Amino acid sequence: MTTETGMREGVTWADAPGAERATTRMSLLGMDNDRVAQGLGWFSIGLGLAELIAPRSIARIVGASNHSAVIRAYGLREIAAGIGILTTTRRADWLWGRVAGDAMDLVSLAKLAKSDDSDRGKTIFGIAAVAGVTALDICCAERLSRKDASQTWARAEANMIIDRPPEECYRFWRNFENFPRFMSYLDSVRNLDNGMSHWVANGPGNVRIEWDARIENDVPNERLAWRSLEGSEVWHTGSVDFEPAPAGRGTIIRVQMDYGHSFRALGPVATLMGKDPEQMIRKELRRFKQVMETGEVITTEGQSSGRASGATWVDSVAR
Repeated sequence: MTTETGMREGVTWADAPGAERATTRMSLLGMDNDRVAQGLGWFSIGLGLAELIAPRSIARIVGASNHSAVIRAYGLREIAAGIGILTTTRRADWLWGRVAGDAMDLVSLAKLAKSDDSDRGKTIFGIAAVAGVTALDICCAERLSRKDASQTWARAEANMIIDRPPEECYRFWRNFENFPRFMSYLDSVRNLDNGMSHWVANGPGNVRIEWDARIENDVPNERLAWRSLEGSEVWHTGSVDFEPAPAGRGTIIRVQMDYGHSFRALGPVATLMGKDPEQMIRKELRRFKQVMETGEVITTEGQSSGRASGATWVDSVAR
C-alpha cells in the first residue's frame, strides 16, 4: 500500500529484495526449504542411529570392514546435526555443519576406495549416495542462509522541513555524488550511465563495502527512488519525496531507506546506520538541511566545517 506521497506502509522483511529473489527460486523449483531442512534433520537422526546401533551393517553397505568405531563417531555427529536442525530457527547453520560432515564422509570413502580390503563397487555406490545428499544439503543450506540474511535488515524513515524550494532540493539529491557530503557512512558515490551508480561505504572495522544501484523512479522535483542491483552482496533501497511546505516555508523532505546484506557479506549493513537506524537517518537529514541552507555541514570539532558566525538550524519534522 502507498500513501499519497508514494511511501510504502506495512512492509515486512519478506518485501526485501533478497527475500523476493529467494522466494521466487523456491517457487520455481516447487520446494519448501523449511520442509526439506526438516526432512534432512530426520534423515540425519535416522542415519546417526543406524550408524550408532549397527555400525557393522553400515560398514558392509559401503564395502568397509573394521571401521565400527569411526562409524559410531559419525553416527553421533549425525544425531547432533539432526537435533540441531529440528530444534532451532537458524537451521542453515546446522545444515552447513552437515555439509562439513558430508565432506568428511566423502574423504573417508575416497580413501577406502583405494584400499585393498574394501569392496570397491559398494564403496563407489556409497560415494555416489553421499554426494547426492551433499548436493541437497548445500542447496538447502544456501537458500536458508539467504532467507536468514534477508531478515537482517534495517528500515529508516524520517521527515524534515528544508528552507529551500523543492526544485533545488531535488537537483542536489538527484546527483548521488553529493550523498557523502551528508551521509557519514558513505565514502563515495560515482554516477554511471543510464541511471546507474556505484556506492562505497565504510563498514565495521573500516571494511569497504561496495555495491551498484540504479534509479527506479524519477519524477523531477517530486520523487526519486533507487535500488541496488540484483545479486549484490549488499542490498539497499531508498526513496525521497519533495513536497512544498505550507505558506512557502520551503520543502518537506520524506526519506525512506532499507538496508540489508547477503549471506556472504562481511557483516550486517544495518550496523552502518548505528544501533538506531531511524535516529541515524534523522541525523543525516539534519546534515542535508545544513548543506542546503548554509552550504556546509556545521560541526563542533574545532569548528573545521562550521561558519565563524555559528549559523543554526531547526530540527523541524513534518508529521
